[in-house]
Amino acid sequence: MKNQEGTASENQDTTTGNITIPFRKPFVFEGNKYTEIKLDLDKLTGKDVIDAEAEARAMGVRAIMLESAKAYQAIIAAKAAGVSVDLIQALPAKEFSSVTGEVQSFLLE
Repeated sequence: MKNQEGTASENQDTTTGNITIPFRKPFVFEGNKYTEIKLDLDKLTGKDVIDAEAEARAMGVRAIMLESAKAYQAIIAAKAAGVSVDLIQALPAKEFSSVTGEVQSFLLE
C-alpha cells in the first residue's frame, strides 16, 4: 500500500472492481504504515463470500441482508485487500466508512 493522491472514485477501475482508497493521513497498524488500501473485489470467489458470511454470523451479525452489515462488508474488504479484518476494523471511522461503502456498492450493483 503506497501513497497516492485523489479520491476513491478517481482511483478505481469500475470495470474490474479494482479500487484504491487513499487515506487522509497515514494509518499505523501493528507497526506498519498505510497510506491507502487497494481492494481487488473481482478476485473474490463464491467461497470467499460464503466464508465471509460464516465469519459475520460467528461475530454475531444477524442482519437479514448481510450486504448492508458493516461487519460483513469489513470481512469482504479484508479478503479483497489481502489483509486481516482486524486492520479494516481498526481504520479511522472516515476511512472505514469509505472502504465499507465501496464494498457495499460493489455487492449491490
